[in-house]
Amino acid sequence: MDRTTLSVVTFNLYNLNLPGGPMYRDEEGWSPQEYAAKVAWSAGVLARLAPDVVGLQELWHVDALRDVLVQAGLEEEYALLADPATGARIVCAALVRRDLLVPGTATWIEDFPEDLRLESGGEDPQTPDVSVRIRGFSRPVLRFDIAPRQDEPATTVYVCHLKSKAPTQVWREGWYDADRDRYKPHTTAIGSALSTIRRTAEAAALRVVLTAQLKGTVTPVMVLGDLNDGQHSNTLNLLTEQPRYLVGDSRGGGDNALYTAQTLQQYRDTRDVYYTHVFQDLRESLDHVLVSEQFYDHSRRRRWLFDGLTIDNDHLHTADHRADGSTDHGVVLVRFRHAPA
Repeated sequence: MDRTTLSVVTFNLYNLNLPGGPMYRDEEGWSPQEYAAKVAWSAGVLARLAPDVVGLQELWHVDALRDVLVQAGLEEEYALLADPATGARIVCAALVRRDLLVPGTATWIEDFPEDLRLESGGEDPQTPDVSVRIRGFSRPVLRFDIAPRQDEPATTVYVCHLKSKAPTQVWREGWYDADRDRYKPHTTAIGSALSTIRRTAEAAALRVVLTAQLKGTVTPVMVLGDLNDGQHSNTLNLLTEQPRYLVGDSRGGGDNALYTAQTLQQYRDTRDVYYTHVFQDLRESLDHVLVSEQFYDHSRRRRWLFDGLTIDNDHLHTADHRADGSTDHGVVLVRFRHAPA
């Protein structure tokens, strides 16, 4: 059946794993009580929002996600895309209404595309050479297709989780340990620079993947994810290619561009209250929904009209996410209405 509405969510699960399952260097993981709280809280969010597509980050074990669906009473409603989530590593995953998913399209992208080369001799004689050797995503990117309508092309959805702003723990490196007194005063600066380089490389790699699909086509695309950076950051600029947002009755649209749902909402609001993460009292927007021109109101090739964005973020001010089962990120919901230009 052709849909007239479509809703998508990006949801960082805050290390959803089975009780006792190790996470990073935490060998004990969640206690049974903490796990029960996490499942109950996450199930409540899904049942309340009831989106068509959910992009998930920080999932460790697929069985934990099944427990969430069962508790929410939604196990028959959603297809679960989480094949690599065996408890051994953190992955991106998704929940998709069963009648929406194009079967057999789910894949996880681990390696950077061959077309990406981060190497330069510099723009002038004063600029030193630069070379970045990162060849893969920290968290493999999930890609799949949905078919909201039979009379239109399928929409490709990417779920991603880019490198965090937290400084890379260089104090674990052999070179650091060999000359600790030398590097210790600069631990934070070096670690933060490395995290930024990695996140930037991941954003560039995903942009190359997106360009290969978007340029010269009419394929609708969505990116759902914890991008670990703000709306106007270089990370977002790389991914979106900084399209022009039109006003009034102007018509256009960028063939290769992505539009942030945050900006689409701000064009309708008189007050900006968008934040999805709080750290040391700093409110930031790290979790985003990006859409191609087929979801942009002013595009000549529009198929879907932006119909609003909401954020569940009251829980960000709770003192202990382990105790109440909540996540440390806001949950972003974006709605669209079928309205071809």
